[in-house]
Amino acid sequence: MATSPNEAVIDVLGCGVCHSDLHVADGHIGRTPIILGHEVVGVDNRIGPVMVYAPWGCRRPECRECSSGKEMTCPDSHEAGVLDNGGYAEKMLVPQRDYLIPIEGLDPLQVAPLACGGLTAFRAVRRATSRWESGRRARALVIGAGGLGQYAVQFLTRSTGAHVTVTDPLPARLAVARELGADVTLAPDDIGGEPYDSVIDFVGAESTLQSAVMAVRRGGVVVLVGLFGGAVPFGLGRLPSEAWLTTSIWGSPADLRALLDLAQREPLRHVVEHLPLDQANRAHELLRSGQSRGRIVLTIA
Repeated sequence: MATSPNEAVIDVLGCGVCHSDLHVADGHIGRTPIILGHEVVGVDNRIGPVMVYAPWGCRRPECRECSSGKEMTCPDSHEAGVLDNGGYAEKMLVPQRDYLIPIEGLDPLQVAPLACGGLTAFRAVRRATSRWESGRRARALVIGAGGLGQYAVQFLTRSTGAHVTVTDPLPARLAVARELGADVTLAPDDIGGEPYDSVIDFVGAESTLQSAVMAVRRGGVVVLVGLFGGAVPFGLGRLPSEAWLTTSIWGSPADLRALLDLAQREPLRHVVEHLPLDQANRAHELLRSGQSRGRIVLTIA
C-alpha cells in the first residue's frame, strides 16, 4: 500500500529479465533477500499502462546528480530490484509517481525491456556518437549481440547512418544482428582491419575490453556497459593516442521519455521471449547459458 501522496502501487503486467538480476541473485551487487526485477510494465489506476523508471535517486536538493536529471548516477540511489523490491511480483510500490512513464499505444509485454536493456543501449549510443565528426560515415563496433546489443544496432543504423560491425561468439545472435541491420558480423577472434570511431562493449570482460581498446581509432571512444569485471591498463602508449574510455550507466528519466517517443514514432524490433512468473528460475538458466536469442519477459497472469 502507498503511504504518501507521491507513492504509487501498480499492478504489474510483466517484467523483463536482465543480466543485472543474475548479478543481484549471485550476491555481486545490491542486496538479498529482495524481489528482483527492474524492467517493469504495469497499470496505474490514474495513468493507465505505464513503464517504471527504475534507477531511483535520493531526490535531495543538494544532490547534483538528481538536480541535473541524472538520477542513475546518484551516489545514494536505490534501484528497483537491486536495493528496493522490484517487479517479479503481482504488485509493485514505486516511491515517486513521476517514475511512471505512460506507454499508451505500445504493447507492454513487448516494450518492457526498454526500461533497462533499451534505455542502457540508447544512452550508450548517445555517448558513443556525441563526438563524431560531421561529413563522414562513422564506423561503430558493437561487442555483444544479446538484448542490449540488438537495441544498439537499431539505434545506430536508424539514427546515425554509421557503418555497424557486431561481434559475438554465438552465431544465432549474429544472425539476429544482421536481420536488424548490421553491416558486418564476425566472431571475436576476427576483429581487425580499419579502426573504429566508437566501440561499445556490452560484455565488459577482460578479453572484450582488450579487443575494444585494440579496435578503437586514435581520438575515438570506447563505451563500457557490461558488468563482467574486466579492466585494461591505462597510460600513455598503452592506448591509442587521445582515445576516450568511458562508462555508460542505465539512462536518465529524460532518456527514457525520448526512447519511448522514438518507439511510438518508429517501431523498434523487440526480440522477446515470454515466460510466466513462476518460471523465473528457468528464465535465469536461459540467460546464464546464452540460450535466449534476445530478452525474456516474465508475464504476470
